Amino acid sequence: MLVGYGRTSTVTQEAGLEAQERDLKAAGVEKLFTEQVSSVAEREQLEAALDYVRNGDVLVVTKLDRLARSIRDLCSIVDRLTAKGVSLRILGMGLDTATANGRLMLNVLGSVAQFEREVMLERQREGIAKAKSEGKFKGRAPTARRKADEVKAMAAAGMTRLEIAGRLGMSERSVYRVLGQGM
Repeated sequence: MLVGYGRTSTVTQEAGLEAQERDLKAAGVEKLFTEQVSSVAEREQLEAALDYVRNGDVLVVTKLDRLARSIRDLCSIVDRLTAKGVSLRILGMGLDTATANGRLMLNVLGSVAQFEREVMLERQREGIAKAKSEGKFKGRAPTARRKADEVKAMAAAGMTRLEIAGRLGMSERSVYRVLGQGM
């Protein structure tokens, strides 16, 4: 059985998820698991897909970066699949781990992908350091402090912390922080 997994990092990436679903279904996927969550967060649907697959199945993804966050993560996923007798197919690379060549290419390309990510993060850190030294980088604006008076007024009016967070577009934790610190 072909089992598909699709993921986007945010809920605003609807088109990206729809494109993955379309491509996976066109490849013949019979069971599809999708989610909109950052790769560093808990990926419940990936776990569900990994639990669902059985001996002889193929887990299909559109791109490598939709599946794994690092070479270590990729190897862990592939090891779990292999232990269950399941292969991995990555459509965008034309790669299938059911073959020796596919397994080799997966490891090479996974290493290259991790290298690219590390270089990008290194450049990002360098850019932030340069901007800070020039006084151009201030970081994220402290939303909770800016809205502290509104938070306190809403709490005094009897609104719950969850309601306040929803109304003001901030996290519930930030509301707790404002009310707990007495800003």
